[in-house]
Amino acid sequence: MDPSRSEFAIHEAAREGKAGVVDSLLNANPKLATQKDDDDRLPIHWAIANNHLDITSTLINTRNFDPDTPDGSGWTPLMIASSLKDNQGEQTVDLLLQKDVEVNAQSFNGQTALHFASSKDNLDIARKLIEHKASTRLKDKRGQLPLHRAAAVGSMPIVKLLLENKSPLNASDVDGMTALHHATSEGHGDAAVALLKAGAETDKRDMDGRLAIDTAPDAKVRKFILQSAEREGIEIVTS
Repeated sequence: MDPSRSEFAIHEAAREGKAGVVDSLLNANPKLATQKDDDDRLPIHWAIANNHLDITSTLINTRNFDPDTPDGSGWTPLMIASSLKDNQGEQTVDLLLQKDVEVNAQSFNGQTALHFASSKDNLDIARKLIEHKASTRLKDKRGQLPLHRAAAVGSMPIVKLLLENKSPLNASDVDGMTALHHATSEGHGDAAVALLKAGAETDKRDMDGRLAIDTAPDAKVRKFILQSAEREGIEIVTS
């Protein structure tokens, strides 16, 4: 069977990077650009997820393109682009931002594109999102801010960027964990110290009654944080 004649041929072509097939199918039936597959995904969702910029550009410029259409998980094209590792989705983000995209749209789990960029340490994308009015103050359904995600992966530059743009510093998620808890528990001592220097409260406890310093994965991380704080003249509550 000719794959170009299957029900979701344009989705397959977008996923596999077959730009010629996508062009051919759209020429025959432009409405295919807005057809959803069994995953509730448009062709553009697949093109972006696989970083096929040429196909993405074609689909973005089709008639009736809606940059905020979510897939079956509530992920918009901007969220998918923002979550690609190593800032690979940056050019796609640029294209979407030119289309008046809703930067603060939230997935079914409440995450925004800024959450995803923060989770993947995509500093350049995070900067662009904030320049286009992305909020640093929106929580997902686990009560986490982008700052929690940046702290959990130890992204010092994004932690700094978020704090410079009015992110709450001491907010707790549904587990009672602050950004300081996340940085410490994941062993990111440098990020923990950066949060302390920014004024992170050390006496907040999570749902298990643990202080942030109690969540350090080993004695080495704990010692690094305590000694660094002492050098900075920061007092840490330890009991």
